Amino acid sequence: MSVAGPYIVVFVVAVVTTLVANRGARVVALKVGYTATPNFRKVHERVTPYGGGAAMFVGLCIAAFTAALMPPFHNILAADSEMLGVLGASGVILAVGMIDDFREMSPPAKLAGTVLAASVLYFSGTTMYQFKMPFAGFIILGPSMLPLITVVWVVALSQAINLIDGLDGLAGGIVAIASASLCVYGLRLENLGLLPASNIGPLIAAVTCGICVGFLPDNLHPAKLFMGDAGALMLGLLMGASTMVIGGRTPPASGVTFFFFAPLLIPVFILGVPILDTVLAFVRRTASGQGFSTADKNHIHHRLMRLGHGHRRTVAILWLWTAVLSLFVLIPLFWPRTNVFIPVGVLVLLVALYTWFHPGLQSSEAEDIPLESVPRP
Repeated sequence: MSVAGPYIVVFVVAVVTTLVANRGARVVALKVGYTATPNFRKVHERVTPYGGGAAMFVGLCIAAFTAALMPPFHNILAADSEMLGVLGASGVILAVGMIDDFREMSPPAKLAGTVLAASVLYFSGTTMYQFKMPFAGFIILGPSMLPLITVVWVVALSQAINLIDGLDGLAGGIVAIASASLCVYGLRLENLGLLPASNIGPLIAAVTCGICVGFLPDNLHPAKLFMGDAGALMLGLLMGASTMVIGGRTPPASGVTFFFFAPLLIPVFILGVPILDTVLAFVRRTASGQGFSTADKNHIHHRLMRLGHGHRRTVAILWLWTAVLSLFVLIPLFWPRTNVFIPVGVLVLLVALYTWFHPGLQSSEAEDIPLESVPRP
């Protein structure tokens, strides 16, 4: 079997298990009243059951158990407790999200739960050890810094995925594309001898992609099942775990790909859509004097819909953006001569995103409307 073969098997197991678990999750959620009710800040128009997060957690556990039975993964799973830590942390953050779905938690309580889940990752060894910063050189992280950096990283990615989960299929599709790209990236590094074969990152990414793909058939518009905060926070944690152990353990290298200059730019680039949305939300809410946890309808997907794109087209556009950003990471790894085009491509993307999603765009457009076209009372 090829190097990618075992990862494909685990991916398929995650897809099938999650797809089957969706049915049970939907039935149970409807019976216990674990549902999302339409309101002014939500796009959906009918009562829809949560439970997608629980279904994905089942897929995660079964896929991890399957990997443990496969000889190619013995050197990854037998050496340490990282996978157990990932499962434990996922269970913790799933519980936090389910409580928040049932009965909205206060922001400090929700943050405390996320910190607890990140701490489980840290104590299991699922964290970064080092990173390279532009103009600052190669930095080895000491024991005193690791807990804080692990928590900040997990909280940031969990919030990013949670904020982007506003349309049917949006968060699941973005994480599926991003995690698939990260898995390919990690396996390519292993093939080049730049990442140990015992690194658990590609396996976490493969399973994450599988549970997202298995969840999507029931979450595409019109959705029959939602992941809720439980699923969104868990996906953010899984992306945090996989990016830390790949981007935060890549040794110093040069001349292979632009992103070796700063490996931790990889997840920032691949997850550019949710991270940009989080940054814009922070700036927008801070500038207006609101708390960061205050919900609004000015996220990227809301802006696209106001520009005239329908539900499915908006989701497809943001999936495509994630795919394009992922290609910027993957193409230079296989064809190094394309490195020279990366900075130019980044500038093009930044200008395009600024033009379309600048917080003042809508108000500027409104000011340009002639007075004659405004309906009179």
